[in-house]
Amino acid sequence: MNTTYSQWIEGKSKREEDKLQELINLFQELLLRTSGDANEALQWMRYLDEQYNILGPDMTFDMFLDELKKQGLIETDENSLIKPTNKAIGNIKRSALLEIFRGLKKSPGGMHDTPHSGAGVERTSNTKSYSFGDQSTNIDFTRTLQNALRRSLREGTLNEESMLDHLSMNEDDIEIYETEHATNCATALLIDISHSMILYGEDRITPAKKVAMALAELIRTKFPKDHLYVITFGDEAELISDAELPFLEVGPYHTNTRDGLRLARRMLRRNGNANKQIFMVTDGKPSAIFDDNGKLYKNSFGLDPKIINKTLDEAVALRREKIPITTFMIAQDPYLVNFVEDLTKTNHGRAYYSGLNDLGQFVLVDYVRNRRKRY
Repeated sequence: MNTTYSQWIEGKSKREEDKLQELINLFQELLLRTSGDANEALQWMRYLDEQYNILGPDMTFDMFLDELKKQGLIETDENSLIKPTNKAIGNIKRSALLEIFRGLKKSPGGMHDTPHSGAGVERTSNTKSYSFGDQSTNIDFTRTLQNALRRSLREGTLNEESMLDHLSMNEDDIEIYETEHATNCATALLIDISHSMILYGEDRITPAKKVAMALAELIRTKFPKDHLYVITFGDEAELISDAELPFLEVGPYHTNTRDGLRLARRMLRRNGNANKQIFMVTDGKPSAIFDDNGKLYKNSFGLDPKIINKTLDEAVALRREKIPITTFMIAQDPYLVNFVEDLTKTNHGRAYYSGLNDLGQFVLVDYVRNRRKRY
């Protein structure tokens, strides 16, 4: 048997693995931007390779295709068309969550977390004096021992030579870590899919999809008892599943904000969780509603009082059911800003202007903060 040896180059295999992972990450990003169309994503990969040689000298396009199949990221359907697998979709969700969490090291401006303290399960760095009923597992032993030493020295019950033999402790010496009570939460995430979300060559829908997938993955992995309802709204509102998120597309729609809020209220009303909230991602003012006969009334010019008033009526109904609306504006159109100001005031909710790059940071930080029980 003949054996051929070649020079071993330290780190070569690792570099090749890293290069392949970068290519796979690029393919998954293209999958998201093409709404899950694997064939179109691969066409873009081929184009980028032809223009910029992204695959490098040691890999052909067919080799890359084989690698995607080997890793279980693509498969062929009954019509011989390539489609992404569930594994690929899961990877996209996890990548979206990791991408946003990496950005969370820089907290968005104005996003100061001020949770309320009280009886609960999540320990903070603050301490307080012991009260009857506090959990012994939350005792701060260092502070408690220091308190006992200071008190005993003041009272003259011990000296340095016999400190350990005569140290006493009483209830007033004990300090307890404060805790926060994190409660279950039901969230409706509303995503605007009107035509403006891809207007003027700016892709606003992809960041919105990433946020939705990251939030879904966060809840699945860290808060499995929470509920998330993802609702799209264009001419009408529709409840969609997590599995549909990568395939979400913008249509030639108007913005029926009222229908989105109404569907969110119906879904949250069915849920038994005490904490309920609505997150809404939009880039445009309301421009459509259904009238009393179920016919779509639309007006894209200015702020139509008929549309605005009906939408604000829904905000009032949500306020009465103690469901706050947090609006994330990804545009600064004056009509949108004026409407959101009125919506926020009417609902007693909150609003942020968020650039596309930090949208996910705002949403995830707000979600985690809002899970705290208020006292």
